[in-house]
Amino acid sequence: MQPASGTALAPPADATVIKFGTDGWRARIAEDFTFANVRVAARAVSRYLLANEDYSKGILVGYDCRFMSERFAAVAAEEVAACGIPVTLASGFVPTPAVAFAVRSRRAAGAIVITASHNPWQWNGFKFKASYGGSAAPEIVKKIEAELPHSTLRGAAGVRQLATADLVEPYLAHLEKVIDLEAIARRNFLFIADPMYGAARGCLLRLCSRHGIRCEEIHGSANPLFGGLNPEPIEPHVHELSRAVVERKAQAGFATDGDADRVGAIDRDGAFVDSHQIFSILLRYLVEVRGLKGAVVKTFSTAKLVDLLAARYGLPLYETPIGFKYICDRMLSTKVLIGGEESGGIGVPDLGGPERDGVLNALLLAEAMAHYGKTLGELVAELHREFGPHQYGRVDLAVTAQQKEAAMRNAAAARGSSFAGFRVGRTEDLDGVKMYLTGARDRALERTWLLVRASGTEPLLRVYCEAPSKELVQEVLVAAERYILSL
Repeated sequence: MQPASGTALAPPADATVIKFGTDGWRARIAEDFTFANVRVAARAVSRYLLANEDYSKGILVGYDCRFMSERFAAVAAEEVAACGIPVTLASGFVPTPAVAFAVRSRRAAGAIVITASHNPWQWNGFKFKASYGGSAAPEIVKKIEAELPHSTLRGAAGVRQLATADLVEPYLAHLEKVIDLEAIARRNFLFIADPMYGAARGCLLRLCSRHGIRCEEIHGSANPLFGGLNPEPIEPHVHELSRAVVERKAQAGFATDGDADRVGAIDRDGAFVDSHQIFSILLRYLVEVRGLKGAVVKTFSTAKLVDLLAARYGLPLYETPIGFKYICDRMLSTKVLIGGEESGGIGVPDLGGPERDGVLNALLLAEAMAHYGKTLGELVAELHREFGPHQYGRVDLAVTAQQKEAAMRNAAAARGSSFAGFRVGRTEDLDGVKMYLTGARDRALERTWLLVRASGTEPLLRVYCEAPSKELVQEVLVAAERYILSL
């Protein structure tokens, strides 16, 4: 692919609109996500590399399947090369974890990935992967953002070194080394892969076909509008995968988000297996079967079931603010077995480096099923029998600035009083406000919490709940939604 040239009559750059959230900068295409602003972001990364890294190692530029991602990636690559930094541009769309793997295997100074991950089709984004092949740590993000005001004007062109390379095949070859694909094949399972029209298109299919594993794919065609789906592997976006699993009598279905760093799963009966259950299955399997050790890291919105498993195995547990960059930061300073977040991003450093990887985790789930000879639903049921039922839910509310401010203010003051009609015992405010509910009418409330948090990348208020039953989760979320929208 050739680098893009400048665009005539392009809107001027505006560094003030570029804000890095939990994992990079995202904005609506043609509004704030423009060629001019992508150039600014790329120059800011270049300035960071020139001042802080061995930039002679070069950087990689990858991109997903979104509208114009290929062109945005070419513009970013062109801009970095013009600053005198060697650049390798992906020869086609590529999963973000494959780009992270390439950073590590090539010992590059970092990578830019053009992707908006799970956001709707109207959005695109800009991620930076650091030299260790994972999400940029908070201090790196601060340094890049500090360069933005100095990056609005193009500097003199440096030595231009711009190559292209296939970044997918080396990544698949790595997965073949760390996953026991032959053990999966011996079970003769049928899996349905759902890349959700995203960058993992064909990845599971190719790996399975090479090793005699039965696998079919849905939503694997080119469709920058994502067929009307939000490319996020949670309900309700996985309903078509659920139907395909049941209709084709598959043992499981695996969905990955737009850039394939998140995973969701479907049991053979069509039931959704959420990220907390996936996290817990993998934690148990990695300890009991793979014999891996290390700390467990979870974000503030992740279920308490993970805490109980860590305690059972005597593993250190760390809780971070929401965003995988905080988990990655802990992985760089601590021996970590597994780290994960509520949104489906899970990383296993010994197998995939300090990065979340939806394709790797789908294969690990299949490997766990093969070892135990059980379905995902049966593995979840075992966890609930041993540790008690843990159900989880989340709603995203489009709210006004006034409603958002009032909801967060009231949640912060709820300790010892009430929120959305529920008594609140204690609160935590690591990231948003988590309220532990209490009440004489239902002992189950003693094991229920409600978290209210403003999104870092979208105009939303996110509301999370964990409770012993799906019915109670739904009751709490409905009451919270009604209350917040009435403010």
